[in-house]
Amino acid sequence: MRVPSDRAAMYDVKGNLRQVLSSLPDGVRLVAISKYHPADYIMAAYEEGQRVFGESHEQELREKHNLLPKDIEWHFIGHLQTNKVKYIVPYISMIEAVDSLKLLREIEKQAAKCGRTVSVLLELHIAQEATKYGLTPDACRQLLDSGEWRQMEHVRICGLMMMASNTDDKDCIAREFQTAADFFDEVKQRYFPDDSNFCQRSWGMSSDYAVAVRHRSTMVRIGTTIFGPRVY
Repeated sequence: MRVPSDRAAMYDVKGNLRQVLSSLPDGVRLVAISKYHPADYIMAAYEEGQRVFGESHEQELREKHNLLPKDIEWHFIGHLQTNKVKYIVPYISMIEAVDSLKLLREIEKQAAKCGRTVSVLLELHIAQEATKYGLTPDACRQLLDSGEWRQMEHVRICGLMMMASNTDDKDCIAREFQTAADFFDEVKQRYFPDDSNFCQRSWGMSSDYAVAVRHRSTMVRIGTTIFGPRVY
């Protein structure tokens, strides 16, 4: 997991992190996406005060969790298979991409075994690409209308996340973010009016986070801008 120190010095992680943080308005939290980057890079960001990191592969995340400081807040950001939940639930802070009731049930089951409550975000599929994961707005309504989540004592639904289309069309990206923001308002009013935990809008990555924060993102997931191209 570690690389030679001269390799870690190839990219100015600390400088890039400072630039990103200085560009974010108050109320927008940074999740530094550290997947495919070694522990040295994460430690460089950690030394600058960054504590929230995002990973998308269970084994890589587990190795880093065992190696790095225990006050790091790990977010699982990728598509999560139900058979992998049991491995990360003992220490994960947030699962950002819940895209089915089946997955929500498994998180509840495994979190109950650990005596933990795990924060999650429901993943929306608004982008044009059919290959992206997530719930359509109608499917999200159906999941919430079922009411089963209300009986789950070890899952805390904290908001929504989504990924915009992979396009250079900034107007298209802006429309998708605004659609997500409007849908968040609907869900908040309809299902979580008195729940202060339901407050997160996680959208925006390296290529589009400036647009995302203009469309009410509260959490941006930035990797390449901070860590550079993937190392492995």
